[in-house]
Amino acid sequence: MIHTSPPQPSFSREQAIFIAQAAQDKKAEDVMILEVDELTSLADYFIFASGESERQVRGLAAIIEKSMNTKYHIHPVMEGKDTATWILLDYGDIIVHIFRTDIRQYYALEKLWADAPQIPIPEHEHPIAPPRQIVSG
Repeated sequence: MIHTSPPQPSFSREQAIFIAQAAQDKKAEDVMILEVDELTSLADYFIFASGESERQVRGLAAIIEKSMNTKYHIHPVMEGKDTATWILLDYGDIIVHIFRTDIRQYYALEKLWADAPQIPIPEHEHPIAPPRQIVSG
C-alpha cells in the first residue's frame, strides 16, 4: 500500500500568507491574496491591503519589508514610497499592493483579477509583537 501525503503549499504561497498576516497584524484593512499564476506571468500571487492614511500605508510597507527580511532574508523592489497613496512591493513571485483606502476604491485592481482564486488567510499564531517600550522608574 502506498501512502501519499497531501501536497505541501509552495514556498511562494507560504510567503504570501506570511505577508498577509503581517499586514493584518498591523491593522491593514481588506487584506486579500489572489493566486494569479494561471492568469499572468507577472507573478504567482497578488496581495492587496489598505490603510486609512499615507502614514499607515508607509507603516504597512515598512513592517512587511522588515518581516520578510527577518524571516526570509529578501528585499523587494519598492515603488510609490514617496507619495504613499499606493506602494508596490515586488518580491518576484509575489506582488504586494498597499493602497490608501480611497485610492484602492478608485482603481479597484482586484476586480481586474476577479477570475483568480482567493487564498484564505489563516489566523496568525504569533502576531508581530509591537516594539518594547523602556519604562524608567
